Amino acid sequence: MAVKIRLSRRGRKKLAMFDVVVADARAPRDGRFIEKLGTYNPNTNPATVVLNEKQAIKWVMDGAQPTDTAKAILSYKGILYAKHLQVGVNKGALTQEQADAKFEAWKAEKEIKIQTKASTIQQSKAKSKATRLEAESKVSANRAVNIAAKNKAADDAIVASVVDAINESDEDEVEIANETASDIVADAPVADEAVAEAPAAEVAVAEVAVEEAVAEAPAAEVAVEEVVAEESVAEEAVAEATSEEAPAAEAAEEEAPAAE
Repeated sequence: MAVKIRLSRRGRKKLAMFDVVVADARAPRDGRFIEKLGTYNPNTNPATVVLNEKQAIKWVMDGAQPTDTAKAILSYKGILYAKHLQVGVNKGALTQEQADAKFEAWKAEKEIKIQTKASTIQQSKAKSKATRLEAESKVSANRAVNIAAKNKAADDAIVASVVDAINESDEDEVEIANETASDIVADAPVADEAVAEAPAAEVAVAEVAVEEAVAEAPAAEVAVEEVVAEESVAEEAVAEATSEEAPAAEAAEEEAPAAE
């Protein structure tokens, strides 16, 4: 049975993780496997690899064939280098202690490289972030300056408009005052003439009243004479009536004894 060391996918879309498994070459990629050796997470930088080194070395020494990606992962973790050292031990080129010491030294050097790479990445990220923040601060400062200039221009325009309005109102007030003064000056002679003409008008009114009184006096006398004449006529009529009634009464008194 052909045995392979390969990756079995898991995780969600665009955030995939992989298990490093030993499986039959005829089994599907995400199907049944013989043993799980570790995990591989490519979403971090550098990639995170967790591997059971002893079991991985055992399966490699037993002849399990890794796929290309699995081979890169095993090389990254030093499994292939450990296989090379173990082959030298089996041939008697070096002892097991020497092979283990070399492997541990290689792992320490590899860990330093990984840490250096991680720190470099962190520094580059921090530097890029600082550069971006500086650029944003410059943009914000320029924007603030432009806004301040715009606001200042608007304020100056408002102040200028207010000053113009005040000046126009002052000019209007001055014109109104001048017109009022000129009207007063123009009306002064007319007032003097009216004052001068007032006594003459009063005299004319008094003369007209006297003339009317004189004209009405004869008419009043005539009316009085007419009233007196009417009263005299009435008295005469009463006297005549009295004189006529007296003989009639005497005749009636004389006729009264005769009848008796």
